[in-house]
Amino acid sequence: MRRARSGGATKPRGQKRPGSSRAPASAPSADRARRPAAQAGGGSRAAAKQPAAKRRSPPVQEAGPGEPPPLDLGEQRERWETFQKRQRLSFEGAAKLLLDTYEYQGLVKHTGGCHCGAVRFEVWASADLHIFDCNCSICKKKQNKHFIVPASRFKLLKGADSITTYTFNTHKAQHTFCKRCGVQSFYSPRSNPGGFGIAPHCLDEGTVRSVVVEEFNGSDWEKAMKEHKTIKNMSKE
Repeated sequence: MRRARSGGATKPRGQKRPGSSRAPASAPSADRARRPAAQAGGGSRAAAKQPAAKRRSPPVQEAGPGEPPPLDLGEQRERWETFQKRQRLSFEGAAKLLLDTYEYQGLVKHTGGCHCGAVRFEVWASADLHIFDCNCSICKKKQNKHFIVPASRFKLLKGADSITTYTFNTHKAQHTFCKRCGVQSFYSPRSNPGGFGIAPHCLDEGTVRSVVVEEFNGSDWEKAMKEHKTIKNMSKE
């Protein structure tokens, strides 16, 4: 009969028997062990080994919202820069000068202002001025001789805070004048509320070639406006 083996002498499976010459299974090599770790780490090492992507030239700069597109002057760049330096103008100033000269062909830029210098303006108009001499109640008292231009041709350079306004009757005419010296160098006339009436005697010297004065019967304003053929359109472009 076979003897039953003692439970205490029983060897668990997989444990090395004494005297056994069988070597344990070798552990995976270090290279193999590293591969899954690199993969688990998001492939950063693998990505580092990949060849660098070819460099691309930077895209053309585009203008942001509300900004003008970049201006390519091409062969005119050197000529433009020379013009800027000669005129001592910024890029914007040079562009404005050329645009004004083109859009206001046949006109000259007059400058002027009040007596104390707090109010200054520029206006594009003919060198040959057509002046209205009005005899309404207020124009007669302040000798308001003026020529009329569209609002787009007039620019207040300084003195907005130095200007105050007087109105009366229909309140359509805006009689603006300097708070400090009291001089009215320009105003918004009742005949052309969309434009400006400029006092020729408040212009700087050197840009007026000739002056023609036309009397306007402002004391009978409605009748005079009805009979005059051109005055109401003088503030139009």
